[in-house]
Amino acid sequence: MEQETQELRKAGLKVTHPRMRILQIFEEDGARHLTAEDVYKKLLAHQEDIGLATVYRVLTQFEAAGILSKHNFEGGQAVYELDRGQHHDHMIDVDSGKVIEFVSEEIERLQREIAAKHGYEIQDHSLVMYVRPLGNRKK
Repeated sequence: MEQETQELRKAGLKVTHPRMRILQIFEEDGARHLTAEDVYKKLLAHQEDIGLATVYRVLTQFEAAGILSKHNFEGGQAVYELDRGQHHDHMIDVDSGKVIEFVSEEIERLQREIAAKHGYEIQDHSLVMYVRPLGNRKK
């Protein structure tokens, strides 16, 4: 609880019950990518009286403060994850919607080389691959 309090204060946010509970959900949950509705359902499951509009407002505040990262994967709802400053890329299973995180230094190196070849330096980037399990080809 103390860690969450410090994190909110460091981000310049007042420590409120809704903010604390939502931050705890992200820190405790095994699923790293949650929609606002996922967060709301988890709050309801714990008999928390925090409305969906409050969840959206807090998620937006957390994104602006750098606590959460927001992703708008193609064809789906926005999902949020804790922003711990460690870069990673994503694969989205187009059949199940499952989000898979991965890190590849080889891909990172190739991206830097391509940018440099064109006279640029990467400031930020995002790589999302839409995948289907091998053997599950759509006809």
